[in-house]
Amino acid sequence: MQQSWQQWNRKARALMWVLTLVGVLAALPLGATRWQMEETAKKVEFVFDYRALVQVASYQAHPKAFIDEQLTNMKEAGVHSMAVYESTLEEMIWSGRLSVYDTESASELTGEPIPGDENFTYILFAGKEEETALRPMIEATFEGWDIPVRPWSFEGRSGLVLETPTANALLKPMDPDPLSVQKIRDKGLSIVLRLSDRMAYDQEETEKLLSDYKEMGVQRILFEGNAVKGYRDNPEKKSIAGFASLLKEYGIGIVTIENSKQQKGMNSLAYLSDYNVVRLYSLPDGDAATMSPEAISDRFQLAAKDRNIRMFFLKAAPSRNSEKASVVHPLNNIYEALKGPEGAVAKLEGLGFTMGQAEPFEHTSPSWHKPLKAIICLGAVALIALLISAFLPGTAIPVFLLGLIGSAGLYVVSKPMLEQGLALGAAISAPTLGIIWAVGRVKAHTTGHLRPIGGAGETPAGGMRWFFPGLSAGRRLAMALSIFAMTAVISMLGTPYVFGLLNNITYSLVLEQFRGVSLLHLAPIALSALYVFLYTGDSVIGNLRKLLTMQITVLWVVIAAVLGVVGMYYLSRTGNEGQASQLELVFRNILESTFGVRPRFKEFMLSHPLFLFGLFLALRYRAAWVFFIVGSIGQLSMVDTLAHIHTPLYISLIRVALGLGMGAIIGLVFIAVWQVLEGVWNRWLSRIALKVQHSFKSGA
Repeated sequence: MQQSWQQWNRKARALMWVLTLVGVLAALPLGATRWQMEETAKKVEFVFDYRALVQVASYQAHPKAFIDEQLTNMKEAGVHSMAVYESTLEEMIWSGRLSVYDTESASELTGEPIPGDENFTYILFAGKEEETALRPMIEATFEGWDIPVRPWSFEGRSGLVLETPTANALLKPMDPDPLSVQKIRDKGLSIVLRLSDRMAYDQEETEKLLSDYKEMGVQRILFEGNAVKGYRDNPEKKSIAGFASLLKEYGIGIVTIENSKQQKGMNSLAYLSDYNVVRLYSLPDGDAATMSPEAISDRFQLAAKDRNIRMFFLKAAPSRNSEKASVVHPLNNIYEALKGPEGAVAKLEGLGFTMGQAEPFEHTSPSWHKPLKAIICLGAVALIALLISAFLPGTAIPVFLLGLIGSAGLYVVSKPMLEQGLALGAAISAPTLGIIWAVGRVKAHTTGHLRPIGGAGETPAGGMRWFFPGLSAGRRLAMALSIFAMTAVISMLGTPYVFGLLNNITYSLVLEQFRGVSLLHLAPIALSALYVFLYTGDSVIGNLRKLLTMQITVLWVVIAAVLGVVGMYYLSRTGNEGQASQLELVFRNILESTFGVRPRFKEFMLSHPLFLFGLFLALRYRAAWVFFIVGSIGQLSMVDTLAHIHTPLYISLIRVALGLGMGAIIGLVFIAVWQVLEGVWNRWLSRIALKVQHSFKSGA
């Protein structure tokens, strides 16, 4: 009965490998669809923060002339648009549109006594043009907040009295400053509208706003704050749906910000507006002031090429400089980063991008995607079952059936959760199975049925073989290269499952993210170590007993501590938060300029070379089998590279291929050095043996 069950399980495993390969083939058309989508949006837009420009200008001797000059400079440098915010009284003060006084300062200005029990805000417009443009907007805004507004004047200048404290009045948001908008348009620059959720949502007012700005050529809205417009009032007014319908009616898209906490309501608004979304990278104020123009230019190039960024947000905060004894700004540094043959504009145009208003990716979801995804899910379950049965022999059939039942239940509960769970499981399973296969091939050629005659080595008292003679260096090198290549092929089987199951525009726009990255970076390593230590001897129980009864020495404690530190550093390098050393950053730039695509450092400089070197050694020395654990890092990293859905697919594939190729070359160098050192060592031992033999003969 047991033998029959084992036969059924062997047949089942063979069938599961077939299902795995069928799932891979089913995922390829979905990958092709994504590849085509990533080629549809090739316009890059540089957007400057107009509020920041106004703030810098407020520290200049002639603010208005400074703004005019800088708008011209920005146009020439390659800035296409200005981000215009909902205005405030404070911003209007910076722009010189009006003056604001509290009750006490207004009393000093007019020479009249301070009214009793009053804490109001007094406004004086700079001129007739400012009054005509701003007065209706100010009155409508504060009346909307139920704050009384009445006329006021002083020495021929018209103004208003707002019956609220100045600190409160300065915070109230209004529509964008029409005079600033007109100035920007006169300079030939486009407008990117910045809206917040601070004002109560009104469908009619929002429609009028979008209608007016559509006539001005506005194509995209960038939200300010932690929520999209209409989020706060959505439970009562269904404002997000209403806002989305207006966006679709006027053909205006929205923007999501990279490396920033997602704004509330963004997912819903993106879905309801048919994902008319563009990703934006915001250059921090500090980087704009301290980074070299070349470094800023390289950052923009990488963001557009490697992360599908199509908008770049530029700011320039004024700062005090004691050495120059003045307030300085980084505007000239930004211009240098954009202009010239080494500037960002020229580099991006050299990559096939054009400058202009950013456009969304053209995405489709044909009906034939659904049956293919069902096949991919089936293949993913099979791949995960293969991994589990590698550790629990004889369980392939029940694990596969349980996986199918669980997947069906999860599909009912949450389809995205099912897709992410299977993608993560496949991403962990493939590289782990690759390492297990490599261990199996080495075992077969050293302690198993494929070992050469006389190649089993001596078995010590403990029962463990540590040395395997019989294979020449050339034979070991050929076998190591073939095992290295086949392991990579098996590991890469996991990548079609990742991009096939997560083939949704929401992942490309990072509205949803592939969860479990830390688990992906740890599980294959832990499982590979478990297999090497427990499944490569005579029995799992026997190996476990040996490990549990081992005497723990100070050396073991030190090794564990070192491994812990290495593990923490390894985890710190994973994901978007990882930090690289300055030396590595220099090396990265060299690789980027040489190949156009930078392979992952830990693959070609660490894991791949040591894995190939370890395979060569493992066919002769059992102690070298620990290199399989190091090799798992590179195998999982290849899958993880394809799990960065926001990176163009062809970039990820080139990165993996470069990592494998360069890693193999470095591994061959390690092998050559080892052969030289081993030859020197053997000759030295031979000489020592001859000397000992000669001394014995002389003594005799």
